[in-house]
Amino acid sequence: MGRPAHPWRTAEAWVCGRRRGPPSQGWRTFLRNHAATIAAIDLCVVPTLTFECLFAFLVVGHGRRQLLWFAVTRHPTAEWLAQQIVEAFPWNTSPAYLVRDNDGAYGQAFTRRIRTMGIRDRPTSPRSPWQNPYTERLIGTLRRDCLDHVLIFGARHLRRILTSYSCYYNEMRTHLSLDKDTPLGRAVQRHGTIVATPMLSGLHHCYHSDMIFGKDTCCPSPCDALKCWHSPFYKFLYKQVPFGPAVSLYTPSSSYMAYSLSLKCSRT
Repeated sequence: MGRPAHPWRTAEAWVCGRRRGPPSQGWRTFLRNHAATIAAIDLCVVPTLTFECLFAFLVVGHGRRQLLWFAVTRHPTAEWLAQQIVEAFPWNTSPAYLVRDNDGAYGQAFTRRIRTMGIRDRPTSPRSPWQNPYTERLIGTLRRDCLDHVLIFGARHLRRILTSYSCYYNEMRTHLSLDKDTPLGRAVQRHGTIVATPMLSGLHHCYHSDMIFGKDTCCPSPCDALKCWHSPFYKFLYKQVPFGPAVSLYTPSSSYMAYSLSLKCSRT
């Protein structure tokens, strides 16, 4: 065994051995720079009034915390999940990384499909839900804001509820991580009288200016029509939609509203 080095020689070696150049970026900066290319998925179990279990498949983008896609099924299989990924990311919109848990439903058909689409699969460690925080937070928010206050009658009813909530979540619900902005962005309204519009049958409210439909607006978007319950345009749609007894308290779906909007614009 040799003699230990002198303290000042050890310090000199440490100083001389340091890497010269700018410091490397931290994990926070790295994740912020690549958040737009990361998506996360998860399955949410929703019990119905008849004690049936439905599965809601959710896709969340890390960039703006946006709910990109959702689907409802009774039996999630690998083939069905693979098809949902294709529908969620058509053409060249697929993310670079996909974060998911180790659920047995993600079989070989699913992993082959995302590999074909050029997506890098990043499953989390076993029993580590904290590694997929954005999706877990979205599921918790969905339960607290909506599902814990609504009795689900079936798959069709759940799709209608998720359609209304996705519009509320992406366009009206503010996020502290986005500097109190919405995932899709919301313009600041500085003029007019503040009007409270009930959403999801009064579970939540959207506060906006009464000048949201000005003279320069020829036709609102489907989500804008969904927000303005007091507008004559919404009352027109309300009369045209054949509501059933189970969904009479909820607004029409976005697809039907988009179709009605196109008819109204073509007539005018």
